[in-house]
Amino acid sequence: MSTVIEVTDVSKAYQLGQINTGTLSTDLHRWWALKRGKEDPFLRIGETNDRTTASEGNVVWSLKDINFNIHEGDSVGIIGRNGAGKSTLLKLMSRITEPTTGKIKIKGKIASLLEVGTGFHPELSGRDNIFLNGAILGMKKAEIKQKFDEIVDFSGVERYIDTPVKRYSSGMYVRLAFAVAAHLDSEILIVDEVLAVGDAEFQNKCLSKMNELGHKSGRTIIFVSHNMTAIKALCTTSLYLNKGNMISYDSTSQIIQEYLTSSSPVISSDGIIPSDSSLHGTGDARFVKILTINQNKTFEKNFHFGDKILLEIEIDVFKELLDVILGVHILTVYGEKLAMIIPDQNYKPSSFSEGRHRMTIGLNDRLMPGEYSFSLTISYLYTGQDIDVVENVSNITISKDSVDTNLQYPWPTVHGYFQPNADWEISKL
Repeated sequence: MSTVIEVTDVSKAYQLGQINTGTLSTDLHRWWALKRGKEDPFLRIGETNDRTTASEGNVVWSLKDINFNIHEGDSVGIIGRNGAGKSTLLKLMSRITEPTTGKIKIKGKIASLLEVGTGFHPELSGRDNIFLNGAILGMKKAEIKQKFDEIVDFSGVERYIDTPVKRYSSGMYVRLAFAVAAHLDSEILIVDEVLAVGDAEFQNKCLSKMNELGHKSGRTIIFVSHNMTAIKALCTTSLYLNKGNMISYDSTSQIIQEYLTSSSPVISSDGIIPSDSSLHGTGDARFVKILTINQNKTFEKNFHFGDKILLEIEIDVFKELLDVILGVHILTVYGEKLAMIIPDQNYKPSSFSEGRHRMTIGLNDRLMPGEYSFSLTISYLYTGQDIDVVENVSNITISKDSVDTNLQYPWPTVHGYFQPNADWEISKL
């Protein structure tokens, strides 16, 4: 297969604060260096894009020394935490901005859907923007007319097609933008996390369309998402970025496992959750400990099929909490949420006095063989505001072997994640 995108030693620097260097002589020095095709002598080499620490200089490298090739017909996922440089890389490949150093060679027309508002003129109607986008991609008016009805039907905004798009909701905007990008004649489709704006039905519709374009039409797809299930379903190959650096470029299953493992808090045998593991929240409480315990009441990460699993969780409450929802999510190795365990099965809220609290949870449903982890959440019931959220903690493995010789898992392929408790009645008719 031919290479359609070749990224070679690409770096992108952004300058913080004032743009000039501060003196006329150094501005002239920079101008003369750039005039001769040299690198900017006032860029600070080596400062990475870590948004959690203060910068010592006024230049931040959003991307640093990125190298990879994408072949025709590939479906490539780009994975990384917020601030990893994913959107910057897409903007470089879309020619919205140029790299500070390095080169990007692209073969073919690109249709990009990077963020709500990109590529549409707000004063023009949906109809006019379809023709405008087609013209930008080099299509003739007759070609756009031929696909117009299909685009409008897919977007579901036919009633408002002659309304200026500035009056569209964000969901309507994304619907039309994706429909245009997916149906017009381009060899490469670039889609950012913007699909998360749409509802679940439309997201599934978009993923099905991208799957169809990639597998049946041979179009090259580049997809950024925090939804590992969507990445796994759509992309055969993925790129993992962290703080502007390319960590690895491999099969999607390998990259997802590497990403989830590296982004999970390291929990020691005493179960202490690192203080920087909280994603967000009011800070009125904080999860401090989680232990997975076997039926012998000892810490365990590797369980046999059918073993009883206990979770011991501790939380520090810094002020009295009334009407809160406490949840423990069971996750697959790909970050899919299988179930949420709550203290009251009727979804009644809980209350906590100030101080440390310990909760012991027995998992009654039998987990099938595989790898799992847990996420912990506590939020206010009536406002929905998160108090503390910790994801992908305390990884465990369930093997196919069982202590009970009558309970060995018999198949090479695992079917599902839970073994449900069901009553069977079989009778001869």
